[in-house]
Amino acid sequence: MEILNTKVAIIGAGPAGLLLGQLLYKAGIEHVIIEQRSAEYVASRIRAGILEQVSVDLLKQAGVDHNLRKKGLLHSGVEILIQGKKHRVNLSALTQGKHVTVYGQTEVTKDLMQAREQQQLLSFYEAEQVQIADFDSQPKVNFSYQGKAYQIECDFIAGCDGYHGICRDSIPQNRLKTFEKVYPFGWLGILADVPPVADELIYVQSERGFALCSMRSETRSRYYLQVPLTDHVEDWSDEQFWQELKLRLDPESREKLVTGPSIEKSIAPLRSFVTEPMRFGKLFLAGDAAHIVPPTGAKGLNLAASDIAYLSSALIEYYVQGSEQGIDEYSEKCLQRVWKAERFSWWMTHLLHRFESETEFEHKIKQAELDYMLGSQAAMMAMAENYVGLPYEITPLDIAGHTEH
Repeated sequence: MEILNTKVAIIGAGPAGLLLGQLLYKAGIEHVIIEQRSAEYVASRIRAGILEQVSVDLLKQAGVDHNLRKKGLLHSGVEILIQGKKHRVNLSALTQGKHVTVYGQTEVTKDLMQAREQQQLLSFYEAEQVQIADFDSQPKVNFSYQGKAYQIECDFIAGCDGYHGICRDSIPQNRLKTFEKVYPFGWLGILADVPPVADELIYVQSERGFALCSMRSETRSRYYLQVPLTDHVEDWSDEQFWQELKLRLDPESREKLVTGPSIEKSIAPLRSFVTEPMRFGKLFLAGDAAHIVPPTGAKGLNLAASDIAYLSSALIEYYVQGSEQGIDEYSEKCLQRVWKAERFSWWMTHLLHRFESETEFEHKIKQAELDYMLGSQAAMMAMAENYVGLPYEITPLDIAGHTEH
């Protein structure tokens, strides 16, 4: 067995783990990334594509915003389509100039991977039999790589390995509490090289179910349909998807919709999930390892980024200033933001989707709430404030504003 020593072992090479690695590198803190999947698999995963400004600022601080600045699409508003009529929520006007940026998570991941490769930082892809141990005292990560056994001895472990990862599963059940809501439908998503139907996202509430018109670029579109959990991707041809989407759109959007062959098609179940706490001794959970949100509020990647903002700041504070305050406050600070995002994502999901168990009274109340929101400056301001992203308690400039050493 080969024994390696480092300061921080990062489990998982998704955007959370890669971003943490990049911020630690900028601060001169030794670390290693261990990932069970191949680099090609990680780079090809299709995920969300809406970044809050604080996430954009964090990527800039990490030095990986070159492509983002060139290709990201700034959006100052969103459309909500109800009963065949579109209503625009002017995000910028309601939030003193804030906006969101459309830039795919796949592209964020590729940018981070490219930076890591250029810097020749140590990463183990396709690691097998990954296990963590002794995270209350002297943390260790054991795994095999290309037939050879390794042990990493480190100061801290960052569990950025997703909902199905090994880090959360390694914690004794009596030390954590989980909160979960599983929704009775999924999102059928299609990616196609066709121009978007509109310049901004369209959220659709219809009697046939929810739909979302989104994009990844000016030539690549991402569309979603609410479907029963019993549906399978094989049940839906491209032609059937486009036809159903048209039935949920207004006449103007239907006329503008450009269809084409799918380059990716999948069904994602929806759930809300939170683990408390997010720190266990010298093990930290971040991103999907600690929480899941339904994609309706566009908070998944942004919550992972905020976790990494707090965690990188805490680790830099520990190594540069010798203070454990950030480490001690990590879980509490993250969870405050997590639960606010969970609330907003639940609210958006509840408001825009059709639930089979919904009574006529509940449906009328939902419609009244939408009417109120779209007719009230104060209500729309609250929606816009949450959509563009609630502020961090620390600013991105505090996160990695240290010279490399």
